[in-house]
Amino acid sequence: MAPVLEKQLPGAAGSGDNNNEDEEGQNLWSSILSEVSTRSSSKLPSGKNILVFGEDGSGKTTLMAKLQGAEHNKKGRGLEYLYLNVHDEDRDDLSRCNVWILDGDLYHKGLLKFAVTAKSLPDCLAVFVADMSRPWTIMESLQKWASVLRDHVDKLKISPEDMREMEKRMVKAFQEYTEPEDAIPSSPRRAPTSGEDEAIVLPLGDNVLTHNLGIPVLIVCTKCDAVSVLEKEHDFREEHFDFIQSYIRRFCLQYGAGLIYTSVKEEKNLDLLYKYIVHKMYDFQFVTPALVVEKDAVFIPSGWDNEKKIGILHENLTTIRPEDPFEDFVTKPPVRKLVHDKEINAEDEQVFLMKQQSLLAKQPATPTRGATESPGRTTSGSPRPAGRAGQPTITSSPMAAVKKPDPNMKAAGAANEGVLANFFNSLLSKKTGAPGSPGSGAVGAGVQGSAKKTDKATCDRPVYTKSSCM
Repeated sequence: MAPVLEKQLPGAAGSGDNNNEDEEGQNLWSSILSEVSTRSSSKLPSGKNILVFGEDGSGKTTLMAKLQGAEHNKKGRGLEYLYLNVHDEDRDDLSRCNVWILDGDLYHKGLLKFAVTAKSLPDCLAVFVADMSRPWTIMESLQKWASVLRDHVDKLKISPEDMREMEKRMVKAFQEYTEPEDAIPSSPRRAPTSGEDEAIVLPLGDNVLTHNLGIPVLIVCTKCDAVSVLEKEHDFREEHFDFIQSYIRRFCLQYGAGLIYTSVKEEKNLDLLYKYIVHKMYDFQFVTPALVVEKDAVFIPSGWDNEKKIGILHENLTTIRPEDPFEDFVTKPPVRKLVHDKEINAEDEQVFLMKQQSLLAKQPATPTRGATESPGRTTSGSPRPAGRAGQPTITSSPMAAVKKPDPNMKAAGAANEGVLANFFNSLLSKKTGAPGSPGSGAVGAGVQGSAKKTDKATCDRPVYTKSSCM
């Protein structure tokens, strides 16, 4: 019996060693597979999408490009695409988050079908951008883009069961919000808890998640550096900004949304915005509490706010009630600044000259003074022809120098004609007589007597002799 036992013992021992080796090999493979599966499950998920809505000029493209870390000055049309790099430092893992920016024109809302499908909707985050430099457009813009997203979600072929699951997940995330001081800061990513928190979930308040889209929503107010400009130039007061914030926060309650005020110009709350987006999309640890002290740097995470906290803002309202229409109190300022800007803009020189040329071409020609006067008149307007003073004017015709006689001078003219006739007759008779004869003396005496009776004007004529004028 003993030898048999001795032979069996080595065989039994050898088979045990083989079994142990097989078990160790299986354990090794199982450990490798479990490690690979654990690593794959711990990797950052891909295919996450951020949907950005807002008016033209609200700064949505500039904001997302700033979060991307790029200086993006190009303005696209339709549906723009960007991406955010998401890095998990503890696991040294990197992923990309897609960013889809819809154009501010409602004409392009049909392009959402390329960014959001029924399959990708659970991995989406909606961002509504509001322009704080134009606060009178905020509520209308938020209502418009929320309606656009709601219409698009309704058109997707999502089963009612899946939609209810997404809505329940939103309600659960809103109810399970805890203050950052109560969170566990040991890991950059919060470990999901199940079962233990369900017992302390509080019911939703009034007007909370009444418009549940099934996906997280974030309201981002851009250009908050314009708050000081509105106070200085458009007489906005502290009461205005409290009223605006109360309306936005009540809108956020309806959609279960978070709220953050940003400024790319002053780089305010940009890092906070990135961390909150990563927290909502990838469940990263987030340790920043709500910020409601500064009117241009507000931050309210989803799940923190309620009607009672919003009522604190209503205590500062003195000239208006919280229920008054938004557009009646936050009105667009007069356009006096725009008119002033138009006045100081200089027009192009060539354009100005072309306008003047066209105006001159339309005006009728104005005749000059010389063209209206008769050719016979001189430019001086005097009836006398131009000539030297004190000298007789030589004309080409004798009639040009003859003046019309005055009717009152007819009698004097007749007497002068008689004197002239006698004078010429005496000359003729003087030539016929001999010199020194008595007749000649008598005639001379008669001529001398008659010459004395002549008018002084006739003596000035060049035809008279010296003796006849004596």
